[in-house]
Amino acid sequence: MPTDSNISIDLSEVENGLVLEILEKQDGTLFDEEQESLENNEARYQLLEGCFYEYNLNIPEYSLEAGNANIVQPSYIRPYSGILAPNIYVGTLYLNLLKKGNDIPIKKIPLEVRSRKTGYRDDYRDMLEYITEKCTDLLLQINSPVFQNFEPNFEKDISENVLYQRFIFLKSIIGTSEFNEAVHRIVSFLNTKWEEETELKDVRNVRRFSRNSVTELIKGKNRIKIPAFHPLVGYGLDSVPAKILSSRKVDSVDTPENRFIKYALETFLKFCVEINAKAKKLNAQSQLTKESDRLVSELENHLHHAVFSEISAPHLLKLNSPVLQRKEGYREVLRVWLMFDLAAKLIWKGGEDVYEGGKKDIATLYEYWLFFKLLEILQHLFEIEPKKLEKLISIKDEGLNIKLKQGKFTALKGVFNSGSRKFNIQFNYNRSFTGKADYPKSGSWTTTLRPDYSLSVWPQGIKRKQAEKEEVIVHIHFDAKYKVDNIFQITDQDEGLDEEKSANRKGIYKNADLLKMHAYKDAIRRTGGAYVLYPGTIPIERKGFHEIIPGLGAFPVRPSKMDDGTKELETFIKQVIDHFINRASQREKIALKSYEVYKSVPRDDDRVNEFLPEPYGVNRSLIPDETFVLVGFYKSPEQLKWIEKERKYNFRTGTGNGSLVLDYQTVSSKYLLLHTEGDKDSSKLWKIVSKGPKVYSKNDLLKLKYPSPSHEFYLVIDLEPVTERELLGKTWNFKNLKNFKSRNASPFPFTTSLSELVKEKT
Repeated sequence: MPTDSNISIDLSEVENGLVLEILEKQDGTLFDEEQESLENNEARYQLLEGCFYEYNLNIPEYSLEAGNANIVQPSYIRPYSGILAPNIYVGTLYLNLLKKGNDIPIKKIPLEVRSRKTGYRDDYRDMLEYITEKCTDLLLQINSPVFQNFEPNFEKDISENVLYQRFIFLKSIIGTSEFNEAVHRIVSFLNTKWEEETELKDVRNVRRFSRNSVTELIKGKNRIKIPAFHPLVGYGLDSVPAKILSSRKVDSVDTPENRFIKYALETFLKFCVEINAKAKKLNAQSQLTKESDRLVSELENHLHHAVFSEISAPHLLKLNSPVLQRKEGYREVLRVWLMFDLAAKLIWKGGEDVYEGGKKDIATLYEYWLFFKLLEILQHLFEIEPKKLEKLISIKDEGLNIKLKQGKFTALKGVFNSGSRKFNIQFNYNRSFTGKADYPKSGSWTTTLRPDYSLSVWPQGIKRKQAEKEEVIVHIHFDAKYKVDNIFQITDQDEGLDEEKSANRKGIYKNADLLKMHAYKDAIRRTGGAYVLYPGTIPIERKGFHEIIPGLGAFPVRPSKMDDGTKELETFIKQVIDHFINRASQREKIALKSYEVYKSVPRDDDRVNEFLPEPYGVNRSLIPDETFVLVGFYKSPEQLKWIEKERKYNFRTGTGNGSLVLDYQTVSSKYLLLHTEGDKDSSKLWKIVSKGPKVYSKNDLLKLKYPSPSHEFYLVIDLEPVTERELLGKTWNFKNLKNFKSRNASPFPFTTSLSELVKEKT
């Protein structure tokens, strides 16, 4: 690809000798593409996104400006020169030429800003075509008569922007190389049929006689005598007509299928001519005028082929013809024609972000394209009702409006039924998760964040608000990153913050993208995962723990008609759903724990500042308010001796007073505090080492020489001395514990938490 270190643009039509000179600062980033620009309807002089250029006007009275103030950076000392910095802009860039003392631009100078991706032109076309196809599919799914009867009216007042949006949709389906190849294949391998052709012919030259020919031979006029020796005389004929009508079979191209092709091309041409006329009326120099001129020329070239002069106008469109539906070339034109009528009605306000004024914002288009790709996957996996899809299309005065625009929240709901569980599914585009939201509200606890796409899943039967409150909803976020060529740019980089910010301004995404995924994961409550979608080849998945979520990563999804990578993304979403089906997942357990821990605001008296063993090793689960202590009674020194010797303690069973209640706190108790009659406090703390109480009979205890057992059965726990230095030698006032009962009930066993006990240290 030829490059120029500098280019000079002649502006002598403005003022004799005026020249704009542009110089590249990085080799191989400035191009003069006279021929390629015509083929692709682009400006001749081309720059590269993310690069910097110096410019200079040789007459000081002139200066430049652009719609985006950051693109043209004039020098303070010499305003007629400066820096061009297209940054992430891609497409036709118009620079306004100004003269000192006049704020109105004298001329618009077109420059083309190329994408760094070599295949961006194909990506741009393929994505627009796919969006058009999906939008028309949505319209076809909607059965409301209002959509069936709507007709576009080109005579009413329609803005240039709306016309350009409409034209872009049409160009994406009839201005492609595939469409041109389909027409070429049709004219090269035309569908034909045999027809019978008749002509008046000298009777001596007729070689094959039909029944009509024989009749005419007998009854025809202008007869001539035949010789007496002729064989026909024997059949009673003495003369024959000089000329008779003779028929023959000929190969004809005037078939119903070819008539349809001609009709379709004429329909496309008529529409483009109307668009072109309207565009010229609005602005003869606009991008719409130029692009529609080119498309009109292409369609006229198709129709000027000699074969179409032999094809008549159709009387009936046989759309169920096997030739139209199956033969190569014909089926492609039929598909385009079916899309055309609906595409001609589409208005997409979001398209202004992508192609307004000749801009080709490929990154934003990729974001919109991915919306439809994700929607296609979710429609396949979940039950999304057609009524929900209707919300994407609305009727406006100017046409059918696609309600898909950056920054505008779009939500589609569905249901997943696994047989054992049912989930609500909500797919959001550009949903803002409000910042500084107090728990348990949904959203971000820091600043407001807006992922490109969010998939939310929660059990059917409850509202989303309740699901958020009870920690049973999970959000999965995806962000589109067209600029990323290699996913290792954002996973294996170790760059300084200054370099990172500079790269982001140029549109080269690195660590910032991965950090944004972490921001989604960590700041947006109930987020299970955050993933980059980029047009590459290498998938990256990072599990936070052992299960598929929580996680971070990236999935390659490419604008391609063959292998776009959505299968891998669909497999991942299936794995996530399969994970949700598992009721015993670690994520479910963590969610429950989070709900139980955070549902109540901690009180001041919940603080535990006392000296306690650190929670590690065997004490890892030692959380003071979740560690329980049994408080038990011994009635004699002999009983205490037995406890100390056997390292066991027994409780009464049954329903009588003083029997042990086997609730969760009792069974899970870690410590035992002993006291006896007359004690005001106690230092006799033991560690419970058995997994739960065991049932001992009276005889079992007698064998262990327990002093005077009086009941038939007891519950017995195993003990060992406390070894933690933080608990050794401490005395606690057990009578101040809230579950302690005074007087006759003082010997009854009860439980308390370790956090309550340590606050009663004497």
